[in-house]
Amino acid sequence: MNRREFLRIGGMSMMALMLGGCGLSSLTGESSSGQAGSGAAVGAAASSSSGTAAAAGGKTLVVYYSATGRTERVAEVIARERGADIMKLVPSPDYTEADLDYNDTSSRVSREHDDASLREKIRLQKAVPDNWVAYDTVFIGYPIWWGIAAWPVDAFVKTNDFTGKQVVTFATAASSPLGNSGKLLAEMAGGKGSWQDGTCFTGSLSDAKVKDWLKSLKLSN
Repeated sequence: MNRREFLRIGGMSMMALMLGGCGLSSLTGESSSGQAGSGAAVGAAASSSSGTAAAAGGKTLVVYYSATGRTERVAEVIARERGADIMKLVPSPDYTEADLDYNDTSSRVSREHDDASLREKIRLQKAVPDNWVAYDTVFIGYPIWWGIAAWPVDAFVKTNDFTGKQVVTFATAASSPLGNSGKLLAEMAGGKGSWQDGTCFTGSLSDAKVKDWLKSLKLSN
């Protein structure tokens, strides 16, 4: 092996190591280097064999709001398995830890629960995904708040036109079911799109649990 071939092979090996270090670990929300995965930007998720097949039939987007990181972890697995793009919804202003204290009747989230007009005032840093018209399947994820979808998701649903899209909802909670949360969001969308109730992930999370649920879905792609 001459010097030029040695340097070329060595460079390819180093690039593979660098790319491998950027992968997300299973449902931890952390990269293999220990840094938290933000999920904030719309970007292509890594494609698995099932994701590649799904992408061939049309583009998929996973949109989610996550207050504590649990919904984000599920969203990342869905995006990876479906070969989908992913978009995190961020309220403006965002919620602080104190805002999310539902045991405090004066906290932001408690006041919004008691006064629906306050929920109408919630704005998102970004409400319309890039190239929205290109997606024919949209997963929408959220934590369950008082039996319904966390209301930052409302702003996303009301802003976008779901005509011609199949929509699947999913949620996370300590023990609450999905309930009517998906149906209420479909109503907010004005009946546009084909909405399918998904599931609410409770208790401990695992890749396998999310993958099994994805396999059970009846989607056109």
